[in-house]
Amino acid sequence: MKAFRVTRSKPSAAIATMFRPQTATLVLLGLVALAGLISMAWFSGEGSVQKIFTEINQLQDAPPLWLQVPMVTGEFLLAPTVVLLLVAWGIMQVSPQPQWWSRTLVVGILLILTVRYILWRSLSTLNLSDPLNGVFSLGLFLMEMLVVMLAVIQLFLILKIRPDQRRQREADHYALAVEAGDYLPSVDILVPTYNEPVEILRRTIIGCQALDYANKKIYLLDDTRRAQVEELAGELGCEYMARPDNRHAKAGNLNHALSQTQGELIVVFDADFIPTRNFLKRTVGFFQDPQVALVQTPQSFYNPDPIAHNLGLENIITHDEEVFYRHMQEFRDAVGSVVCAGTSFVVRRSALEGVRGFATDSITEDYFTGIRLSAQQHRLVYLDEKLSAGLAAEDIAAFATQRFRWARGTLQAFFIQANPLTIPDLTPVQRLAHLEGLLSWFGTWSRVGFLLMPLAYSFLHVIPVRATTRELMYFLLPYVLVNLTVFSWLNKRSRSALLGEVFSLVLVFPLAITVFQVMLNPFSKGFNVTPKGTQRDRYHFNWALALPLITLFILTALSLWLNLGMCMIKGDWARTVAPEVADSIRGLGLGWIWSGINLLMIWIALMVLMDVPKPNLYNWFDLRRTVRLTYPTATGEQTLWGITTMLSEGGAQIALTQSGFPLLPVNYNLPVTVELMEAGLQLQGQVIRVEDHQGKDDYPQVRIMFEQITLEQHRTLVEMLFCRPGQWKRFEVPGEIPSLILLFKILLRPRVVFDRNPDVRAIAVAKV
Repeated sequence: MKAFRVTRSKPSAAIATMFRPQTATLVLLGLVALAGLISMAWFSGEGSVQKIFTEINQLQDAPPLWLQVPMVTGEFLLAPTVVLLLVAWGIMQVSPQPQWWSRTLVVGILLILTVRYILWRSLSTLNLSDPLNGVFSLGLFLMEMLVVMLAVIQLFLILKIRPDQRRQREADHYALAVEAGDYLPSVDILVPTYNEPVEILRRTIIGCQALDYANKKIYLLDDTRRAQVEELAGELGCEYMARPDNRHAKAGNLNHALSQTQGELIVVFDADFIPTRNFLKRTVGFFQDPQVALVQTPQSFYNPDPIAHNLGLENIITHDEEVFYRHMQEFRDAVGSVVCAGTSFVVRRSALEGVRGFATDSITEDYFTGIRLSAQQHRLVYLDEKLSAGLAAEDIAAFATQRFRWARGTLQAFFIQANPLTIPDLTPVQRLAHLEGLLSWFGTWSRVGFLLMPLAYSFLHVIPVRATTRELMYFLLPYVLVNLTVFSWLNKRSRSALLGEVFSLVLVFPLAITVFQVMLNPFSKGFNVTPKGTQRDRYHFNWALALPLITLFILTALSLWLNLGMCMIKGDWARTVAPEVADSIRGLGLGWIWSGINLLMIWIALMVLMDVPKPNLYNWFDLRRTVRLTYPTATGEQTLWGITTMLSEGGAQIALTQSGFPLLPVNYNLPVTVELMEAGLQLQGQVIRVEDHQGKDDYPQVRIMFEQITLEQHRTLVEMLFCRPGQWKRFEVPGEIPSLILLFKILLRPRVVFDRNPDVRAIAVAKV
């Protein structure tokens, strides 16, 4: 297995001290200390603290009449839920894609339900009868409120999306001048690299050279000063640039290139990202508006997401980042807080020089560069068109490396001058959008708490939520079900709530630890490059990430067993025991349901940690092209016709539309000539497999691996596979009920048991 992990330079100690890192750390530690002191005073029986919590508990025992469940039968208690679900369903049927009016109605319903839920939780369900119950009850409530607050901020920002916010129409308008040649500013395309395999770089440079824009210059920025990279630049005909050191990692590399180039616009592509031919024509035109400093496009990926790949859900669930680019960037665009994502963006040189280049005081230089541009009153635009594609993390370890870097870099905001909460000249709503992004990382603490809370039911006998079944039906059920119903609709079918929660568990414990470490020592680690171009010839289980989940799974299973035992006897004697004991037994019902849900989610998360073999370096595409196949026979050459069913830079799988091809085992290593008719491309190769479907309707399938190809042949292949405008498509994820069914199917048929053919799994086909 080929893999690597490299560490880039970290910000200097001078930078770390320059921006007073102690402030945010002391605030966090102060809050923890304050909570600890109050808890200790409560447990020790300190008079005033005890009195305050006793009075609050009495208020919980007698909530206002409007927070009490109506005295009606169960079916009438379900009426609000049913009505709201029908209303939400009707809105989604009339408006399958969120429009201004439908989005406003749905968000209004959600906000009303959220306020109702908060009032109920805060005034009726807290259990402050004793310090132990009170600490867990208040702790759970605060964790919930953090998640609810994040949701409310998002809903508020969604309301800011304007009816006329159509960047695609603007791109059409601005592109007219570019197409006509009336607006053709000079463009420098920068491709920073650090240890990426040469073949990955070759694809990217070829894709950049294929851009349909004459006034461009391409620079390969090599931060490892490799001879083979310099040779590659010479072979392809692009500019090679290196620097004597690696200070400030990627940001330093880009800033060095910025000082050595002159283009009016700067385009940045990561080493593995390949643009479609129309990338510049769709983006450059925006800079006719002098206020526009940066145009960001979404990241797409031409290989499967590691989570989807390990579960066998390629082309069923989207990449992990899709919800950010399809949903969150849209409402950020509406309030002027677009996040610069580090690749596939265009920036105006003069604006960039006005903020002293790319930010170097954080390992997420892209994010803070965008903030500094916004603070200078420049406009950042998000064009939601898939105009490039790159390599997603190829295994769970690389996926984790990437997420830890994002968390660490984003949270460094609290310790640098480009903090979006304090930097001058941002509007309040811009700060609010950035606050949501910062607080979302602290949501991992809440998720850890939600996983651990059911254990308190069993092992500590606490009841953190004091609520009857009728109360749960009347207050909790409508809030949860309506949110689940509209979740994927609001985010444009990019992620279901259920799958999103399950997959967030994969890294929840190490991410929670990372967040805590950053708040204590924000600059302790440098820039970790995400490994790309890896291979695996066997299944690999990530024990390091799995250990906390395995431990929690065992404890939760034991907790479920204990809770079920208590609940089974509830019906026989709960009516004859003391009221406080009966309350505890009733609370256990919620505990065992909670434990059961956690067990299902943890088990799926553990399955994600089993990396599937990837022995083939090439990325295969579901691409149909007419093929003429020629091979030698004893009597001369034989020609057959077919259609590609899969195509890559290294080979093709062809469905033959006529009979006559020799069958196994004669066909192995048979030399063939493959001519892709539409591209006028002729390649030499060898047959490595024939699948004969005699007696079936399917055509015989021939798999061919290409022999050594020339540079011009490779250019044609890359342009055909990666550079066609409009080729990167979006698909919709399943809704909540189909997602639940999908999870049960995964449980019953795990890939590691039922799909262990490495030759078949070597090819993960990308639909384009």
